[in-house]
Amino acid sequence: MQQVGEGNRFTKGQLREVFPGVAQADRRIRDLRDYGWVILTNAEDATLTAGDQRFMKAGVPVWDPVARRAAAPQKAVSAKEKKAVLARDSYMCTSCGISGGEEYLDDSNQPAVLSVTRLEVVMPDGEQEILLTTECKRCRAGSDGVPVRADDVLEAIKGLDQADRARLLRWMNRGRRGSTALERAWNSYRRLPDEARKAVTADLFN
Repeated sequence: MQQVGEGNRFTKGQLREVFPGVAQADRRIRDLRDYGWVILTNAEDATLTAGDQRFMKAGVPVWDPVARRAAAPQKAVSAKEKKAVLARDSYMCTSCGISGGEEYLDDSNQPAVLSVTRLEVVMPDGEQEILLTTECKRCRAGSDGVPVRADDVLEAIKGLDQADRARLLRWMNRGRRGSTALERAWNSYRRLPDEARKAVTADLFN
């Protein structure tokens, strides 16, 4: 937090220099992710090399024993649960709507990587509930890539037609994005093997 700073990159070599003699420093950095720390590798950020990582967001202050115990990592989401949640969410980020592997409009060097995360939501009866949801790494890090102004957002919403505005209000009330039949069809098409895509395209255009 002090030497690198959020949003900046660091190397594995620098990590070893700062913590000389600490065994498995790389693994300990990975363990921070269980406490809400967001640290990207070249698998999530194409601008990084294999030896680079990017510190995006600090999580629980693990140096505080009380905070660390209170935020002990929860049971990992099983592969079966991940598969079911991804399918339910149409393989799209429920925050921004991007699908896995798709390039961000403002950053073609960073294809979207989806993960299943726990989201704390307030139910209509006021009770808090933990739900599993699909998010891309960028939304999970709390970064949307481009600064936005509230008045610009309001103007954009007012420019929507009645049906789209009603859909947006439903998303806002739920605290998560939904998907349309068109988006689900597009996502299904994108997940087809190359030969199957060609067959579908040929059938539609003939």
